[in-house]
Amino acid sequence: MHTDSKIIWARCLLYIRSQISEQTYNTWFAPIVAKDFRDGILTIEVPSQFFYEWLEEHYLYLLKQAVRQEIGEQGKLAYAVIIDQGTKRQKPLVVNLPAYPGAVSSKTGFSQKEPLSDNHIFQFNPNYIFDNLVEGSCNQLAKSAAQAVAKQPGKTSFNPLMLYGGVGLGKTHIAQAIGNEIRNTLSDKKVAYISSEKFTTQFIEALRKNNMQGFTEQYLQVDMLILDDIQFLAGKEKTQEIFFHIFNHLHQSNKQIVITGDCPPRALKGLQERLLSRFKWGLMADLQCPDFETRVAIIRNKVAADGITFPSDLIDYVAQQVNTNVRELEGVLISLIAHASLTKKDINIGLAQQVLKHIVGRQQTNVEISLEMLQQEVASHYKVSLEELKSKTRKKEIVMARQVAMHLSKKYTHHSLKAIGAYFGGRDHTTVVHALHVVDNCLVTDALYAQQYASLEDRIK
Repeated sequence: MHTDSKIIWARCLLYIRSQISEQTYNTWFAPIVAKDFRDGILTIEVPSQFFYEWLEEHYLYLLKQAVRQEIGEQGKLAYAVIIDQGTKRQKPLVVNLPAYPGAVSSKTGFSQKEPLSDNHIFQFNPNYIFDNLVEGSCNQLAKSAAQAVAKQPGKTSFNPLMLYGGVGLGKTHIAQAIGNEIRNTLSDKKVAYISSEKFTTQFIEALRKNNMQGFTEQYLQVDMLILDDIQFLAGKEKTQEIFFHIFNHLHQSNKQIVITGDCPPRALKGLQERLLSRFKWGLMADLQCPDFETRVAIIRNKVAADGITFPSDLIDYVAQQVNTNVRELEGVLISLIAHASLTKKDINIGLAQQVLKHIVGRQQTNVEISLEMLQQEVASHYKVSLEELKSKTRKKEIVMARQVAMHLSKKYTHHSLKAIGAYFGGRDHTTVVHALHVVDNCLVTDALYAQQYASLEDRIK
């Protein structure tokens, strides 16, 4: 019976293919597999619930025509829908469903419109590549995960990959670097990049033009979808709904999804819980403000690329004064270079002080946060002594306080990881790296922990 089903379905496909475009056929019919034929009922397997619903809504008439042509007027169609792809040890979960009885069964019930020709979703900024992304502890996890995804899209455990962090920390750079890398090494893969704002605009336009099919198909046929700034979907229920279905279809088809946002999922407001829960299926990697050493490396790379030489003391000065994000740092360098070019002055600390006086002035009015002060605040908050904080003890409450203190030291001082470790009882820099990862993970997974951390951070600020 299984062989009969394959033969019948192959003939059905010949008819269907003659009625629609090649692109529509490849998107909606090529993935379907014939499963069984008995008692006049042909059962076909489709890769997702969304796939099933889309066929029922848009192609039911075409399917009925094909089935009746091959089986006869009494021929019927049933579905086996893959709900869960399963694992190597566990078989996929498949649910059998009859044809949806309420679906439209007239020729107007399906559309043969082509996908949108908005080809900009397949365009990337060629400057956003891994080679010109300076790596530091602030972005090491995100960059490593992104490179792994670029080598094997959809085949790692990093699916979806969510990159989050504040403005100007390199989320878009890393996301687009994935796309550029795949296009250079896996040219047969189709990668789409779009901002959430543009995605919403496209969706509204598709509704207005009655072209939802074209809008959806352009995303369902990609091998990787990169959605930038997910926070802009907040409050847009209908847009979230269609993205939810696209996400499900791609994920169940082992296609790669990359998302960027300004904060971890737990802190995103106005997004559906079922959507947020899916972001946690893969890896969430945060990007932090670059430390002093990374800022120095960024400056050196930037001026070298522009063919300019900065003295070391000037590089150190700029790196100390601009400690917010990469975007502001690059903006300051451009201003400094332009100022020197227009005024014909030498680029030195004196010139930098003039150009950056608003930044320097702002920072001079702030009290510098020292490691000693941080340690005292953390010890007081967790009700432990400074001696315990620096000691070798492995008591759970002491270790937690010590790790938080290291994390805050990294965040609010210019000290290197080695120096921070030395301040905490002469520990190795790898201990500090471990503490940073532990705290980052707890901030994402433990709401109470994150609340206590935020309270302590407010006191320090």
